[in-house]
Amino acid sequence: MSDIDPITLSVIQAGLQQVCDEMDLTFSRSAFSPVIAEANDRSDGIYDAETGELIAQGELGLPVFVGTMQFSTMSLIDDIKTGKALPPEEGDVYIVNDPYLGGTHLMDVRFAMPFYYEGKLFSWLSNTGHWPDIGGSVPGGFSANATEVEQEGLRLPPVKLVKRGELDQEIYAIICSNIRIADQRIGDIKAQIAALKVGARQLTALLDRYGTDTVKSAVREWRGRAAQQMRAKITQIPDGTYRGEAWVDSDGVVDEPLRIAVSIEKKDGDLYFDFGASSPPCRGPMNSVIATTRSSVYLAMKHIFPEVPINAGTFDPLHIKDPDGTFLYAKYPRPVSGCAAEVSQRIAEAVFAALVEPLPDIVTAAPAGSSGNFALGGYDPEKDRSFVMYQISGGGYGGNSDHDGLTNGCSTIGISKTQPIEVLEQYYPVLFHEYGLREGSGGAGKQRGGFGVNYTVELRRGKAQASFVMDHGRVGPQGALGGGDGGKNTVTVRRGGQSYTPEHLSKDQDIPIQPGDIVAVGTPGGGGFGNPFERDPDAVLQDVRRGYYTVDQALALFGVVLMGDLSSIDSDATSSARAR
Repeated sequence: MSDIDPITLSVIQAGLQQVCDEMDLTFSRSAFSPVIAEANDRSDGIYDAETGELIAQGELGLPVFVGTMQFSTMSLIDDIKTGKALPPEEGDVYIVNDPYLGGTHLMDVRFAMPFYYEGKLFSWLSNTGHWPDIGGSVPGGFSANATEVEQEGLRLPPVKLVKRGELDQEIYAIICSNIRIADQRIGDIKAQIAALKVGARQLTALLDRYGTDTVKSAVREWRGRAAQQMRAKITQIPDGTYRGEAWVDSDGVVDEPLRIAVSIEKKDGDLYFDFGASSPPCRGPMNSVIATTRSSVYLAMKHIFPEVPINAGTFDPLHIKDPDGTFLYAKYPRPVSGCAAEVSQRIAEAVFAALVEPLPDIVTAAPAGSSGNFALGGYDPEKDRSFVMYQISGGGYGGNSDHDGLTNGCSTIGISKTQPIEVLEQYYPVLFHEYGLREGSGGAGKQRGGFGVNYTVELRRGKAQASFVMDHGRVGPQGALGGGDGGKNTVTVRRGGQSYTPEHLSKDQDIPIQPGDIVAVGTPGGGGFGNPFERDPDAVLQDVRRGYYTVDQALALFGVVLMGDLSSIDSDATSSARAR
């Protein structure tokens, strides 16, 4: 252990965290795209100069990027060592989005900047932002029918976009020549670079105050403490093997579900994860690269034990066997656009399902677990320009031992929020008719699941194509310990008086949309926790009064009989109904 005093240790740790938080805020405030500026689909962090391991990450960034940015930085360092990438110099910024090099999907574009202090490489500063388009066969990049990664967009290895402080115009031209609405990307690029520069300035100030040796000592100490704290939490789990599973609706090409099966062994204070019984690689874009698979386990454990600080030490007690031969270990050229947004959340759901048995007071029923990826790309004649609108939506959280699940919460993988519909209507030729609570979607339980949302959006002018990569359309988020499943995802396109439902329920692409056509989406509700017949009848009555469930649902789901005027509960009839 280090001899650094506790106060200095805490201040430095908070200082490193603040550096990352300021990068996050700068990124969002400077970005052009609503998906970054409003939805916060981004993350920033500090990584070890030699190993690429995570030192600190912003609290305002997506948790799924915790692992992937670490692996991406490791991959960059390895490429530099082997000569595949140019060595770093002060003022350089690398760009990379290759999923197979520690990434997610192509739309998540990562920047990495070597940070020098007093002429020596101290660390790497890195961030990831979701670009609304990266080329490929469909606007937005979410090609539900892709069978190879080239159909999903432009794939970039680690290259220097900025060299010694100057934007490389040739690299920038290559990028712009391969993506839609290219003239708008410079805003996000400059925002991403600006965030890194803010991080460099703030990190320099921290090092000026405490010195390199003291800060490095604090980083080592905090890494060890994070590992200790995670192991201390793991001791709550009895030794043994626990199993869970989750299902992906389909891969978008073959209309069959994909199984995620996890075996978790607790022994010697560590956890060992094996996904080897999962489905084989699939044809469509629901394959997951190994970095995303590992990161999904990390974020699931951080959900379960949120008190543990986040750095590379947090992951030391978590051993993940490479699931080679399954769709959770995608290799080139497998398409992967759905891995970060959807498959990652099914992985976390499987982990929750496995650990709810030994940790019933901590682990929840399954959350909605879908980002609700909806892309609408087309041409706006009023503004005389093309557009790509990318929409994400919340859903219900799972119930737990203490209380009902949260309604309209963000996805399992992050803190991203739905862009305000007023902003979307300002940017794009659309009109939202509805964005509201989806009554009845919360899974029944002693503690019910939270509710998803319903929204309907109309194209006002021009022409467009709609694409969807969502999930939980076949089976809703699973309940826990006797709780019911949450409501399933629904997609309906209304054109010319006719309603169209995608063959794969939650996935489709290239649906032609004309002015007046409407897209209607219902997001999943969270799973219920515990026996629904043990729910407090007064809580059921309150839910019905609020319009969350009908009188008939109160009886069918919870065994509660209500008076016709909703003034009270028929106690005798309820006791009889629950006894059956």
